[in-house]
Amino acid sequence: MSIISLTTQHNVAVLTLTNGENRQNPQFAHQLKQALAEVVENQNHKALVITSNDAKCWSLGIDTDWLLPAMQAKKADEIRGFMYDMDDVFKTLLLFPMPVIAAINGHAFGNGAILACACDFRFMRGDRGFFCFPEVDLSIPFLPGMIAFVKKAIPYYRFNEMKLTGRRVSGAELAIDHVIEKASTDQDSLLADAMAFAASFDKKRGIFAEHKKRLHKEIIRVINEENKPFIDNLALMV
Repeated sequence: MSIISLTTQHNVAVLTLTNGENRQNPQFAHQLKQALAEVVENQNHKALVITSNDAKCWSLGIDTDWLLPAMQAKKADEIRGFMYDMDDVFKTLLLFPMPVIAAINGHAFGNGAILACACDFRFMRGDRGFFCFPEVDLSIPFLPGMIAFVKKAIPYYRFNEMKLTGRRVSGAELAIDHVIEKASTDQDSLLADAMAFAASFDKKRGIFAEHKKRLHKEIIRVINEENKPFIDNLALMV
């Protein structure tokens, strides 16, 4: 079953998450990796917008209905494979040779919010949806690589507060902190704003990719080196 759709509007690729709450599991990671590769293959693409067709959610993070039974069944290789696949997704976005814009039309919780932070830019509805890191209440610590790239998207003082309290933050508040480019009025204006911003880019892929490679060099190192022992040992919960 396809849980992601990919379309093109002029020179902008639009990747739409189509599975309700868009919980992240092995199928999600595999299809997202595949879709990102397809975006790059089309040389006409100048930018990528990632959104959801759900009325309430952008992505609610890891699929606990998959993860908890997998942990109980001791499916260690499956869990490790998912974690490494999501690291591949994050690295792909961090090094993507064109701008990646998250059009956050609803709730972005946990790994969903983290996924949005791996993008270059974010737009969010001002009338609906919250951005939240509930891991502190779920006994799930961030991997080192997650901390590294979330800090590129969120000012440290706000990330510290959100990470340690688990508080739900609105688009309007995120706009004040410049976490998002704009808190759009509603769903229609969100997509219009994100698409207009995406269409303003006409950068050569080579220089855009090189800028991101140098800019995120340390983040990529942390993901590659510091995440590995936690994933290999399945030290994912406290």
